Amino acid sequence: MRPATTADWIAGARLRTLPLAVAPVLIGVGAAKVVEGAGIWHPVRSLLCLAVAVLLQIGVNYANDYSDGIRGTDEFRVGPGRLTGSGKAAPKKVLTVALTFFGLAAVAGLILVLLTQHWWVLIVGAAAIAAAWFYTGGKRPYGYYGLGELFVFVFFGLVATVGTTYMLSGSVNQESWFGGVIAGLIACAVLMVNNIRDIGPDKQARKRTLAVLLGNLTSRIVFCVFLLVPFGILAVLALFYPFAWFGMFALLAALPACVITLFAKTPRELVTALQLTSLTGLLVAIALGAAYAF
Repeated sequence: MRPATTADWIAGARLRTLPLAVAPVLIGVGAAKVVEGAGIWHPVRSLLCLAVAVLLQIGVNYANDYSDGIRGTDEFRVGPGRLTGSGKAAPKKVLTVALTFFGLAAVAGLILVLLTQHWWVLIVGAAAIAAAWFYTGGKRPYGYYGLGELFVFVFFGLVATVGTTYMLSGSVNQESWFGGVIAGLIACAVLMVNNIRDIGPDKQARKRTLAVLLGNLTSRIVFCVFLLVPFGILAVLALFYPFAWFGMFALLAALPACVITLFAKTPRELVTALQLTSLTGLLVAIALGAAYAF
């Protein structure tokens, strides 16, 4: 087996998942503008919030690679190969990279806390890193017991969105909570379609994701619910923030993702649905964040 190349390490970061980290920050920044009013921007703090979210997402991707690899789960994979499971990279190297990104996220978060003096947020940050690690790490990873979507909804939806608004404005509002629900549900959809692709291999590896527990057909229907309910919430918000209507153009990606997922026969089709779902989340976040801000 040839050693991992730079391209392999970049692939290991799973860049297609990064819109899930960007989306809640965009919404949270917009919601903060509702609190503070026009003309008030916090570019440094906003970038730090973005850095925390993106670095944490990359960290959890490498941590999953490491944990699934050493547990033997990836021996049954049908999707893109992993660094640890494929043998291209030593487990310790993958773990070191994962911990490095967690450390960078912690540093960015600490700087943010120093700027805002909201010291209690350090507890939330520690909880987010712990949740990222124990998704597939530790003796009893919650991702192996059907709880992945719950934690993704909480941390990559509510916490990321509401947390961004709080760190910028010192308070939270209904806009940030509704935005967090939207971001969280779309993040759940991404995780669900990823796990639908791996239902067979995960059963072999005794990894009981929500998709495994629900079964093939039900999990595909739940995916569509996760992805389409946010548009109902967006429609309600658009009554008060008209620019949010532009977010409905994201249905051009969301509806094909639903159709593909419902009728997909191959892993490649489900990867395409995953990419469309990530794009949906980013487009909705741009529209809603802009609607709040302007």
